Amino acid sequence: MTENPSARAANLLHLRQRKLAKGDPVALPLTMSSMFHLPGSPAGYAQYGRFDNPTWDAVEEVLSHLEGADSVAFPSGMAAISAVFFSQLKSGDHILLPSDGYYTPRVLAERFLKPMGVTYDLRATGAFLDGGFEGYRLVFLETPSNPGLDLCDIAAVSAAAHAAGATVVADNTTMTPYGQQPLELGVDILVAADTKAPNGHSDALFGHVSSRDEGIVAAVRDWRKLSGAIPGPFEAWLVHRGLETLEVRFDRMCSSAETIAPRLAGHPKVKALRFPGLADDPSHNLARIQMQRFGLLIGLTLESEEAAETFINRCAMIQPATSFGGVHTSAERRARWGDAVAPGFVRLSVGCEPVEELWAALEAALELA
Repeated sequence: MTENPSARAANLLHLRQRKLAKGDPVALPLTMSSMFHLPGSPAGYAQYGRFDNPTWDAVEEVLSHLEGADSVAFPSGMAAISAVFFSQLKSGDHILLPSDGYYTPRVLAERFLKPMGVTYDLRATGAFLDGGFEGYRLVFLETPSNPGLDLCDIAAVSAAAHAAGATVVADNTTMTPYGQQPLELGVDILVAADTKAPNGHSDALFGHVSSRDEGIVAAVRDWRKLSGAIPGPFEAWLVHRGLETLEVRFDRMCSSAETIAPRLAGHPKVKALRFPGLADDPSHNLARIQMQRFGLLIGLTLESEEAAETFINRCAMIQPATSFGGVHTSAERRARWGDAVAPGFVRLSVGCEPVEELWAALEAALELA
């Protein structure tokens, strides 16, 4: 991208202004319509609610501005990932997935891609370069991995995978465009769940695909139109509103995580901690190179399942819930979903609460754990 993060954030807030005529509403109108007035030839006009919607157009404009690439909106992060898989793969293709990333793409590959003749291998994020990429049609990476927060070198993976003839896809959900730009580091396709920090208020499911390859974008758009995997206009409107404050919220959450992580690491109840911003984290040096911020997620391991559940449920400023990136600090014990983590592992998503008040609540809960 040519713009720095501050310039992107500033210009984002005025994208709509550039198209306004005198008397137009400043706030984005919500267009709730499945039909459009369409006499005569339909070419060049909004046609039908499965094909077009002005609210989608507005949120895609903002996402494209942030990603520096054409972006296509979807009703969830998994809908975005599915659109990439089903628009780009065919029977006989072989793909690589992270063994320690978000589990649902692995389930999708096993239950639906494999019976269609698309086979897959799994590899840990921290060792993603090991073994090379020969024979893969598509390489899918997630860094930092969810929930373990391991990293892989995006630029090195992209270069090696391209040399082997593979398309590279990166899930950037944990970092948002303000924390990391995988397309700048060489990936072909970016996917993200905007359900998380981009929307930010835990009230809408959403996702997007971004790419600088016109053929990929066209195929993804066709998949959306023909499969019916379309976002709702109201959800698009909510995400558009959330994106306008993402830079402020993400900065607050990342700064708070950087304050809280070393305090958690030094607490006697915490047996292990992962956060790329800590100088002794195994991924810290790589994080400094390829990430603009260290993120809002902290992985901490307590003594047991019981200790983890007590910490989560007794903390006055933790919302016990799955997902992350909302304005409320939230946490969950990821082993309950089958992730390969210790029973006492907690994924903590730092929210927008004032940091010292949040720390006091976390510390008090740790004493009970």
